Amino acid sequence: MPHVVDARGLSCPLPTIKARRALAALAPGATLVVLATDPEAPLDLAALAADGGHGFARAREGAGWRLTLVKAAAP
Repeated sequence: MPHVVDARGLSCPLPTIKARRALAALAPGATLVVLATDPEAPLDLAALAADGGHGFARAREGAGWRLTLVKAAAP
């Protein structure tokens, strides 16, 4: 079951900060779902995922986004 961070209504950089904190607490291979309405959130979280080697997917959900990250294994 994925861990969910509800960042709807929060502006940049808060969705990314909340996602980074939640991701740090997860085991490798775990899934984090971030719900966000900030239009910059998909770009910011894609960059976070790329920097850490994490999997990333985005999908529109109503007026916002459902952003899914899969934590990479430790190097």
